[in-house]
Amino acid sequence: MAEQRAGRVVSRRSERIQDAVPFRMMFGFRMHSGYAERRLEPGVLDLTFGDPHEMQMPEYVEALRSAAVPEDELWFAYKQSERPAQDAAAASLERVVRLGWTGDDLRMTTGGFGAITVAMKVLADPGDEVVYTLPPWFLYEPLALEAGLAPVKVRAAEPSFDLDLGGIASALTPRTRIVVVNSPNNPTGRIYPPELLLGLAGLLAEASARFGHRIWIVSDEPYNRIVFFGNEFHSPAEFYPHTLVCYSYGKTLLAPGQRLGYIAVPPGLEGRDEVLEAVDMMQIAAGWLFPNAVMQHATPALEKLTLDVAALEAKRDRLVGAMREIGYEVAVPDGTFYLWPRSPLPDDEAFVADLSRRGVFVMPGALFETPGWFRICLTATAETIEAAIPHLRDAFEAARKLRHGGVVEADSGQIP
Repeated sequence: MAEQRAGRVVSRRSERIQDAVPFRMMFGFRMHSGYAERRLEPGVLDLTFGDPHEMQMPEYVEALRSAAVPEDELWFAYKQSERPAQDAAAASLERVVRLGWTGDDLRMTTGGFGAITVAMKVLADPGDEVVYTLPPWFLYEPLALEAGLAPVKVRAAEPSFDLDLGGIASALTPRTRIVVVNSPNNPTGRIYPPELLLGLAGLLAEASARFGHRIWIVSDEPYNRIVFFGNEFHSPAEFYPHTLVCYSYGKTLLAPGQRLGYIAVPPGLEGRDEVLEAVDMMQIAAGWLFPNAVMQHATPALEKLTLDVAALEAKRDRLVGAMREIGYEVAVPDGTFYLWPRSPLPDDEAFVADLSRRGVFVMPGALFETPGWFRICLTATAETIEAAIPHLRDAFEAARKLRHGGVVEADSGQIP
């Protein structure tokens, strides 16, 4: 063992996490690309992360301010899951996914991160496999590796970016314990239809019987309230009871820095109490992954609030229309606050670099392990989106000329 550790400073697990392509690219993007400094420069148009770009709604601030005033001597004592927070969260979830949820079915977590971390460690042992679809939220792989799990990746069906049920079925092995489903999807904005989720439920039930152990769904649902007109959200939990629902308030309230979420186990599930007890223990063992006292005290008031989905939809429609007029291939997202256009250059990183030179920040598809595309975040102001359109037009035109005889500078990876 000593020989194996010779010359190494950190654990192999740390090295594997750092080597994960999405993690390495995201860390490099935030820390080493100049993004952190340039995003604050006058005139720079930031369309990258789901951060707020306007002052938080006064009702949100007041909810936290009120929750910070102690009502008893234990107001700031150690908190696990506070019952008023659980009840408020369950009532809200029941309005979206009608399965008879109560506060007993939920455990409050430090955002969606905490919920997914706990779900993976409760359901799977080191060496087990977790299957998810590309393009993914870029932190599934690091979270799986941290839990000692083996990521197994299946590409979505293009151009719809629906789940590829055939691909998922082929990826399942006796080591598979978890399939992650993210709907509405980040980054594509796709909401998976009921018939697709029903098909997934059938193939997982068959595979579970064949392998002699249950394959679970971890349903990552932080956008299940951000659904645009004419669309309807359905959770995998409606079709497959062995589903853990993971939710984050950071999206619905556009306050990702205030860590609040939950993990929910469907009522009536056989073994539900055992799963919930394991969740409680894992939250403690993994580093007290319960929200801070103030966030839990504020949850009932926060559940009355939401970001302006109609304003998001208006920004979506404006930008989709403008980009299609320019010539971009871009689908209309069903939900979330993202657009997922095809890059006009096969090298999406080169195209994103050119946009960056023009003062527009977006994310390359390579960060989502899906080269040839890029992601735009609609949480930017309407003014920012309007100002970005001419730059998107100029970058598209530059890419068009490049495809017809231009040359990309190999040393910079940027469009000259």
